[in-house]
Amino acid sequence: MTNQFSFNNSQQMFDSIESTTFDLLIIGGGITGAGIALDATQRGLKVCLIEKEDYASGTSSRSTKLIHGGLRYLKQMEFKLVHDIGTERRIVYENARNLVRPEKMILPIIKKGSLSKTLTAIALCTYDFLGGVKKEEHKKMLSKEKVLEIEPALKKEDLLSGALYYEYRTDDARLCIANIISAVSRGASCFNHTEAIDFIYDDSKQIKGAIVKNNSTQQQKTIHAKVVVNACGPWVDKLRKIDNSLQGKKLQLSKGVHIVVPYEKLPIKHSVYFDTDDKRMIFCIPRQNITYIGTTDTLYNKEIDVATTTLEDLNYLLRQVNNRFENTKIEKNDVLSSWCGLRPLIYEEGKSASELSRKDEIFESASGLFSMAGGKLTGYRLMAEHLVNKVCRKLDKTEIECTTKNTMLDGSDFKTENEIYNYIEQKQGACREVKIPSDIIKNWVYKYGRNTDKIIEISFDIFREYEHKKHFPYIAELLYTIDFEQVASISDFLVRRSAMLYFEREKIDIALIQEIQKIILAKVDLSKDIHENNLQIFMKEYEKAIRFE
Repeated sequence: MTNQFSFNNSQQMFDSIESTTFDLLIIGGGITGAGIALDATQRGLKVCLIEKEDYASGTSSRSTKLIHGGLRYLKQMEFKLVHDIGTERRIVYENARNLVRPEKMILPIIKKGSLSKTLTAIALCTYDFLGGVKKEEHKKMLSKEKVLEIEPALKKEDLLSGALYYEYRTDDARLCIANIISAVSRGASCFNHTEAIDFIYDDSKQIKGAIVKNNSTQQQKTIHAKVVVNACGPWVDKLRKIDNSLQGKKLQLSKGVHIVVPYEKLPIKHSVYFDTDDKRMIFCIPRQNITYIGTTDTLYNKEIDVATTTLEDLNYLLRQVNNRFENTKIEKNDVLSSWCGLRPLIYEEGKSASELSRKDEIFESASGLFSMAGGKLTGYRLMAEHLVNKVCRKLDKTEIECTTKNTMLDGSDFKTENEIYNYIEQKQGACREVKIPSDIIKNWVYKYGRNTDKIIEISFDIFREYEHKKHFPYIAELLYTIDFEQVASISDFLVRRSAMLYFEREKIDIALIQEIQKIILAKVDLSKDIHENNLQIFMKEYEKAIRFE
């Protein structure tokens, strides 16, 4: 197998990058930048994308991990937003069925809650209509007795009735990397751990590229481009400041925190979306052997790079979930992991975090820098379409239309659910010889899709060397991500490619950390000091996930 998208190969491309003038330079490798890269590349533009850390290392790996229709935005009368993201939810599902899974959601209706039974029925009917929800997934109103039959963990006190409707669960970071790889396979040049440190301009003071630094090697290069897009999420205004264009509308960041607990501590049969005592809404979502809970929504005005889950955030979520479920006493010591993300919302005078609109907006500066702000994970493809339309107008290429509505993402070419189930069974059977547990194969397919074939091929290649190690399957997965997903550090793998830090933390022990570091040292061409620094960064992330101050 060739290393099609390895960090080492990308370094070779980076060495000669100054000899190319790109149509489009995208700064920011979260879901917004990744979606833009795929759309623009598919329209035939010559595209370069850079990300200062790793793909999805910001907000795009720290969401509620739902492709959802925005039910609560009906309360804010944002009908177009609900229509757009409801429609996009279906498109994203059809383009990545292994990454986007239907999820039954229970909405309990309680005394003094934010929605009555009548208003809930109206809202969900509107939600189904605006979002184009397919008939078999239309809402169902439930009696109190039926709610408790379906979800007996809910507290009976104050419960009046409820509703069942559908959302879609995803792995946000994997959705991002699937877009990146899809763009790369169509010709995009994408570099993680590469930061924009200044812009370059022509004699008319129009932006024509950026001076960038590879944070792994400290190399600096100048990337020339006809159009530059700032898709840096919470860091958007930092780049606007470098461009001297931080006027008019600005970002207001909102902090969202999630915590992970063992499934036995909150053994719910379905996902639950419930009212809090301060008139907000919180999700509880079962996944494998855990349940995760979130999210908070508080204004954030501190340093972006150091946002953390505080003890106040933790206690808020624990109080809300303990109040809503029967015989539930989740404590601080029960929490396995947590993550904290910052939403890049657009500032509106006098509004709280939960009242700020989630609508996206595009700013164009006097120099020609495009900046994308606001928006939601669900609407990333449509956001990219709007942005690339503007880029094409600037490049006088308006005849080229967006085609991403019908683009299955890398590894995700499954037309039906049955295709996925059959593929999983085939691969489980094929792996008996190398003793990979069936649940790991299933997990791989839902993360990597048909690229599971490559992981299995690696598993056979290394079986004799690693068969006696309990971490053997994770080593095969690691080797795949190094060769094909530009992994350069232990955090790239354990936090974003595999999400083990959040959802399988109990499997991360010293032996696994040492084995991963040994393999990365051998296969990723970086100095020993950089590798050691990357290990220290991961250990800080590992501790940060359970440290509440």
